[in-house]
Amino acid sequence: MRKIVEHKNIIADKGFSIISNVFSTEEIRKISEVIQNIDTSKETFRKSEDLFAIRQFLKEIPEVKDLIFNDNLKEIIKDIFGGKYFVVKSIYFDKPEKSNWYVTYHQDLTISVDKKVQLDNFGPWTTKQNQFAVQPPLEILENIFTIRIHLDDTDENNGALKVVPKSHAKGIYRPETIDWNVETENICSVEKGGLMIMKPLLLHGSNRTTNGKKRRVIHIEFSDKELPEELNWSEKII
Repeated sequence: MRKIVEHKNIIADKGFSIISNVFSTEEIRKISEVIQNIDTSKETFRKSEDLFAIRQFLKEIPEVKDLIFNDNLKEIIKDIFGGKYFVVKSIYFDKPEKSNWYVTYHQDLTISVDKKVQLDNFGPWTTKQNQFAVQPPLEILENIFTIRIHLDDTDENNGALKVVPKSHAKGIYRPETIDWNVETENICSVEKGGLMIMKPLLLHGSNRTTNGKKRRVIHIEFSDKELPEELNWSEKII
């Protein structure tokens, strides 16, 4: 595993980095077992032939938290993010073996909050399953880190993320304006038990699964910024 400071520098430069062997095979087995034994009928769960997702994952399945935040992950968060970062969003994705689900290039431009209020520079708003999301000022987005924990080997054949390196440093970057004469594409293969750290403003997407192998990912976002007093992060976990 590269020295953490190297990953920190790579993330600052390219907008992402991949760290292998953060979780052992046994740790991944235990996390998977907890997820397999949950009640999937709640409204925060999304289930289709192409995708199974759990929003507010750490809130819905609190027993998985201690398994996820092992010593390796806590050290990575402290050394790369700093000691003041906290969880602000968590989602579990399961792209099944025969999934045709794909995601076009985009940036993650919204945050999850507890209610809808009128605030300068906050908007537009969306509501899904009684959860509120809003596009905040750019400085809040620039401050967020995302960790994607991989429960399966993932490559270009089963929906690994594809990204545009350095695009996180260009503010709001509309996918339709990408100039492929200038930009490059990187496929982010991650081994089971590894993770990818990325900035949410990094342009990213994923292709359909073609090799009959599933892809399960735990997506967790972190910030150290407090929101205006009228608003709260919907999933703040310290």
